Amino acid sequence: MGETAEETLARARAICLALPEATEKEAWGMPTFRVRGKLFAHFADDHHGDGRVALWLKAEPGVRDLLVEAAPERFFVPAYVGPRGWMGVRVDGEVDWEEVAEFVEDSWMQIAPKRLAAAFAESRG
Repeated sequence: MGETAEETLARARAICLALPEATEKEAWGMPTFRVRGKLFAHFADDHHGDGRVALWLKAEPGVRDLLVEAAPERFFVPAYVGPRGWMGVRVDGEVDWEEVAEFVEDSWMQIAPKRLAAAFAESRG
């Protein structure tokens, strides 16, 4: 049996909040994760009855479309923010949490202020 949405949220929360200056704020009835007030991750549990537990993340230009085309069962274009370059990553079922952490970090890097992102990148080597 798979994880509950609460257990999945706990994993996602740990990944998101491990990033510098990351905070959690509830918005639209769901947890969102921000850096200096700007959204970099959104946890969606059955958003408008879509049946998915997912993270919505900012994607590098072109990456989202490649992922959605290659693995539509895992990646999708989310409502509202999809047209602005965001992607949905399913975190229900079998999940490669290391891969999810990389996508979260990529999203954070795009949203974080340039100096903070550069300092984090430097600290990571």
